[in-house]
Amino acid sequence: MRSELAIYDLATGQVTAVLKTDRLIEAPNWTTDGKTLIVNGDGRLYRVALSGVPQLSEINSGFATACNNDHGISPDGKSLVISDGTENGQSCIYLLPIEGGTPRRVTANTPSYWHGWSPDGKMLAYCAQRNGAFDIYVCGIDGKTETRLTDGKGHSDGPDYTPDGNWIWFNSSRSGFMQLWRMRPDGGQLQQMTKDDRVNWFPHPSPDGLHILYLAYEHGVDGHPRDKDVELRLLPAGGGELRVLLQMFGGQGSINVPCWEPGSRRFAFMRYAR
Repeated sequence: MRSELAIYDLATGQVTAVLKTDRLIEAPNWTTDGKTLIVNGDGRLYRVALSGVPQLSEINSGFATACNNDHGISPDGKSLVISDGTENGQSCIYLLPIEGGTPRRVTANTPSYWHGWSPDGKMLAYCAQRNGAFDIYVCGIDGKTETRLTDGKGHSDGPDYTPDGNWIWFNSSRSGFMQLWRMRPDGGQLQQMTKDDRVNWFPHPSPDGLHILYLAYEHGVDGHPRDKDVELRLLPAGGGELRVLLQMFGGQGSINVPCWEPGSRRFAFMRYAR
């Protein structure tokens, strides 16, 4: 077994394995109807139905056959957003129907890596490299206007909206190494939300607005590599005492994108064999 797609239950702490495979698969999303997980692997996207015998069913993504693990589902459940490098070798953001189809390009500039969709379905939040700096940007789903929200201090990444749309959580090394931060959707009221010795990535607010799930590497880890000893941690959305939910072998691909069940009782994640 190389990859294990699994579900964590907050109430019981139980981990349920959904699918085990020798392939490298990454970054589960949970569909809005609660019936399916979407993952990526080998440049493609796949559905994994949670009923019957779980298996990888490829989603038609047209010409986009270099999808990375930055993908997601619109709030109304009708569209997929993908980050793909087929056209020019650098990640670009596209939209396509949830059932699959021809991608429509959103971002004019590359590289761009999607991470969050505003609750009203109108805005996309993403990490992008411009002029050598990785910052947080937003644009409308028409892609016509790109707005930079962070200021080039350190590396900022992994933006995800709270369900009320009032905050964007993200991770940034602006304080020395990766910690969790949040800001208003216009980039205002910047607040540091974790201050510890871990290297913290990919904060995901739960759909009920109560929790922030994130990935914690050991101190000194650079970037967000795969095949590391990591922890999945839970933080109250308003700040407070964190919970270590799970220690595992993972990292890159474990929870890069929103992975909560719609009801906020469970989330999906990937872990890997040593």
